[in-house]
Amino acid sequence: METTLSPYLLIFRNTSSESYQGLSPEQRQDLLRQWNDWYDRLANNGKVQHGHPLELAGRIVTHSGVTDGPFAEAKEAVGGYFFITASSLDEATEIAQQCPSLCHGITVEVRPVGQICPTLSAKPIGVRMEGARSYKQNSNFEQ
Repeated sequence: METTLSPYLLIFRNTSSESYQGLSPEQRQDLLRQWNDWYDRLANNGKVQHGHPLELAGRIVTHSGVTDGPFAEAKEAVGGYFFITASSLDEATEIAQQCPSLCHGITVEVRPVGQICPTLSAKPIGVRMEGARSYKQNSNFEQ
C-alpha cells in the first residue's frame, strides 16, 4: 500500500545572533555543516522540496500602514523555513526534532500546508461559498 505524502512547513524561529554568540568561528562552521548535511539528507530522501534562510531586513504590512521589520532581535522572528513532504504530522515533527540548532535555543514550528484557507473557507450555516478554490491548482506540489 502506497503512503500518501502531504506538504508541511518547518518554520525556524528564535534565530537571533545572540543564540550563537558563544560559538567560535570553527563551531559556527561545524553547525553550518550540520545544517547542510541535514538538508542534503532530507533532499536525498525526497523529504524536502525547498528551504531558505530569511534575510534580517523586511517590512511589516498592516491595515494601518507599513513599518520596517521584523527585527532580528525579536525572539519570535522567523529566520527561515523548509517546505517538506511527510506521511503525517508525527513524521514531520520527527524531522523537525533533527534540527541541529535546537540545542542553541531555536524553535521549529511544524505546520501542515492547507489546500484552501481554513479560516476564510469556514462557511456560516446556510451560506453557500462561491469562488472558494484550492491553491493546489496553482502550486507545483504533486502528491
